[in-house]
Amino acid sequence: MPSDHPPEPVVPRPAATVILVRDAPEPAPGRSPLQVFLQRRVAGMAFAGGMTVFPGGAVDPTDLPDPAAWSGPDPRWFSERFGCDPELAGSLVCAAVRETFEECGVLLAGPGHADVTLLGAGRADLVAHRRTLGQLLAETGLLLRAELLQPWARWITPPVSPRRYDTAFLVAVVPEGQSADAHTTEAVEATWWHPDEALREWERGGMQLMAPTYRTLEQIAEHPTSASLFAAAPDRTIRAIIPQARRDGGDIVLEVGEQPEVRMPAARMPIAEGGPL
Repeated sequence: MPSDHPPEPVVPRPAATVILVRDAPEPAPGRSPLQVFLQRRVAGMAFAGGMTVFPGGAVDPTDLPDPAAWSGPDPRWFSERFGCDPELAGSLVCAAVRETFEECGVLLAGPGHADVTLLGAGRADLVAHRRTLGQLLAETGLLLRAELLQPWARWITPPVSPRRYDTAFLVAVVPEGQSADAHTTEAVEATWWHPDEALREWERGGMQLMAPTYRTLEQIAEHPTSASLFAAAPDRTIRAIIPQARRDGGDIVLEVGEQPEVRMPAARMPIAEGGPL
């Protein structure tokens, strides 16, 4: 006999995503140099298939901070920014570093540069779960450089979705001497975009964006350089955002707390198993 009570919302899984930015090597005259790295996910993926996203993913049980291999603000500082406990905050930072290395080859660790061949093998081992980030850092003598990350936002998938994430968004500038690539099986393409051009591509229908990505691109497009964006992050007030959706004619309108609402055509609003993302 069917229950008269709706099912309890799924508990969101902790996740981290990195707004990876750089200044374009040769920006066009009059063009702001800020660029952001975006990936278009494989269409068949269970979550956000076909969407264009920032690098990132769910926290893994192995994402455990090691004080001996940590440089920069400690997990407690990140916990105060994200409004979570220090243990989770440390895991979020570890997940951000691991996912960025796995998905685009940028390692937010130092000092200096470890052997390229060793790091290449380490990246493959991380993807295949043969090695943890902590083991890789220990074997290469590198420290996780938390100072290369700045908290930006926190978004939680709405309760109507059976697949939910509580995602910490962090900003990072590609370290000198490194470059991002598209060598990941999770994306069919990945490249650098000027934020305003990515938004125009979405408006033309050439790109699919979830509401958190759309809103973040709007926000970072206000900054001309990667340095100015990174410097602005500490001044942000971060509150967990759980979008609430309503229909308005042919549009889906997402109310996002104290921020301006996000309006998208219903035909292009991502739907995930019963609810807008």
